[in-house]
Amino acid sequence: MSLQHRTPSLTLLVTLGAWLLALLWVSPLLYAVWTAFHPPVYAARFELFAPLTLDNFARVWNAAPFARYFLNTFMLVTLILVCQFVVCTMAAYAFVCFPFRGSNVLFMIVLLQLMIMPEVLLVENYRTLSKLGLLDTITGMALPYLASAFGIFLFRQTFKSVPKELEEAARLEGAGPIQILLRVFVPIAKPTYVAYGLVTVSYHWNNFLWPLVVSNSVQTRPITVGLQVFATVEQGIDWSLVTAATMLSVAPLLIAFLIFQRQFVQSFVRAGIR
Repeated sequence: MSLQHRTPSLTLLVTLGAWLLALLWVSPLLYAVWTAFHPPVYAARFELFAPLTLDNFARVWNAAPFARYFLNTFMLVTLILVCQFVVCTMAAYAFVCFPFRGSNVLFMIVLLQLMIMPEVLLVENYRTLSKLGLLDTITGMALPYLASAFGIFLFRQTFKSVPKELEEAARLEGAGPIQILLRVFVPIAKPTYVAYGLVTVSYHWNNFLWPLVVSNSVQTRPITVGLQVFATVEQGIDWSLVTAATMLSVAPLLIAFLIFQRQFVQSFVRAGIR
């Protein structure tokens, strides 16, 4: 009986704790929304009937070439995503369907890359791009990320779950290796592609350190690097402008998540590590 009486209380405490953690997690976003849509005088105080304004967004948009920043970010993320899909798919397909002597050792070497933080290779990558003449270019910015060890691992685990009967049936019908990949493996792995694609887009859209090091001009600067213009000490910090610029930068990701929220969650549920 005592355990039965404790269960509702324990559930209530867990629920309250979860709501408290959720409120703490979302509080910076709530502050950014409040400050971005109100005049600067209300940045540090809350009044329920404070006037709303869009002037902060207009000032931010006119203060920096955000259209160019968005274009640069879109090209960078698209290049990385397409190359990762192709490279990771072909590598995972080879590991699963064309094993060779030493393939397991090679796969372990690929997995070792998951333990290496990108920041460790920052200087060496910069030196390599300098020798290739790719500094301050979208291609050079994307080059270290055109393949992903995590993507190869995830696609390999998904391809291993494909029934061998489907592959054998496609081969009996005269399908070649590429046709089997495109008609059998890729359609079955679609949830994995969706989940991995959303995570990759989110990560590289928000990536800051590497683009900051490589980009030196407006023609290549992504949105995250462009945001630093509104947080420099020399100009003074206007939190209304900073939060408005932040909302502009994350708006595409928020809209995409709201649109594809159900597909995003279902993709991760179906694409669990097998």
